[in-house]
Amino acid sequence: MFSIGEFARLGLVSVRMLRHYDAIGLLRPAHVDPVSGYRSYQADQLARLNRIVAIKDLGFTLEQVRVILDEKVSTEELHGMVRLRRAELESRISADLARLRNVEARLRTIETEGQMRTAEVLLKSVPRTRVAQLAARAGGYEPEHVGPVITPLFDELCRRMEGAGVRTAGPGIAHYLQEDDGSIMVHACLPVNVPPGAYGFDVVDLPAIKTAATIIHHGAMEEAWSTFQALAHWIEENGYRSRALAREISLHVPCDRNEWVTELQIEVIPC
Repeated sequence: MFSIGEFARLGLVSVRMLRHYDAIGLLRPAHVDPVSGYRSYQADQLARLNRIVAIKDLGFTLEQVRVILDEKVSTEELHGMVRLRRAELESRISADLARLRNVEARLRTIETEGQMRTAEVLLKSVPRTRVAQLAARAGGYEPEHVGPVITPLFDELCRRMEGAGVRTAGPGIAHYLQEDDGSIMVHACLPVNVPPGAYGFDVVDLPAIKTAATIIHHGAMEEAWSTFQALAHWIEENGYRSRALAREISLHVPCDRNEWVTELQIEVIPC
């Protein structure tokens, strides 16, 4: 058998941690000397220690670790838990990076305040447009919520349209509806020249916009704060009110997101 110090070194944990696991009944020593109180461990207890550390590092509490071990989770199930945890961590990292990009974009917008491009805003009417459409819910209108939803939607819409033999008749359109609970229904649309039918996606007519304030944004949509700000200043300065969230028309969408060209369209009415 091994002393607690030897066992800790072999298990790559601290003696303090082993004493804690003993105190809460998670990993009892194989033997405790009744006189000295020295703890001794056997080599086969390393298997349980490995499971404790692995499951704990997945983010479970020690009480949850106890329950999982008592249920005798298999190695394959542990691998499944690792895969799930990896996906959660990757999603969290992506969300954190998106928030960081959002903050950086906001700071750049602050730096350019007083240099609004309101002269670039144009008023125009937008005709009714028939589109193929898929929709999904996002947690909010911020880029970190919309981005992870809209891109897969367009990818899936393109895949389904190709499978149905339906060709695109114009640039992609994204539009959004605010729900009562604060969430956003995200719609990915591609113009088509087909009647409604059973395609694996909706074919609908986007309503015409009688008067839209429009502006061209250059770059990734995460960087659109200053463009939206210019649009807001123009709407206010020219005596209009906005009626809905912006439509986004993807005029140029290369692989490099910094080279995207997007027209923003907001329906407006006179005050």
